[in-house]
Amino acid sequence: MRTIAEELTAYAEHLEGSWTVEIGPSGPFLAMMSPSKRHEGTVRRICKQLDEQLLTTHPGYICANGPEIEHPAIGRMRRPDAVVIPEDVLDEEGLAVDATRVLAVVEIVSPSNPDNDYGDKLAEYPAMGIAHYLIVDPRTGTIEVHSDPCKDRYQHKDPYIFGDTVPFGPWTLETAAFLRYGRTRP
Repeated sequence: MRTIAEELTAYAEHLEGSWTVEIGPSGPFLAMMSPSKRHEGTVRRICKQLDEQLLTTHPGYICANGPEIEHPAIGRMRRPDAVVIPEDVLDEEGLAVDATRVLAVVEIVSPSNPDNDYGDKLAEYPAMGIAHYLIVDPRTGTIEVHSDPCKDRYQHKDPYIFGDTVPFGPWTLETAAFLRYGRTRP
């Protein structure tokens, strides 16, 4: 799977637009990346808040936008919108971060493919042993916090709405500045 993913990555470099390669249940696939400014703004707000808290809760860790994570034992590789990882893994050789080093993942639901975040990834992240999964949905103004992985599911799910103070693992996110797609600030 890794070899095919690397070949697809090389192929994607010659395509127009921005592409990423992930390994899902059916094997490697190309996914076009076209996040909106609002999507990227939400990722930035989350990373900034988590980075400030990680200095105290997990020194040496950061919330990074974009590195792929991989769990070779289950044959999966994904590119979350943000990951909480030790900062030094970004200096290592290779394509992907070992999923066993990931404390948390964040996904901002895209209007074009919501099933990916609520379906495949909701099964794969706990299977990878990732303790915390945050799903932010600007389509509906809702947030889900998933925790306590057990095989291919999380045992706990806590729902919130934009504007709530959201506990996420040992951290807290203020979501008043999060915006829904197609909406302006009141």
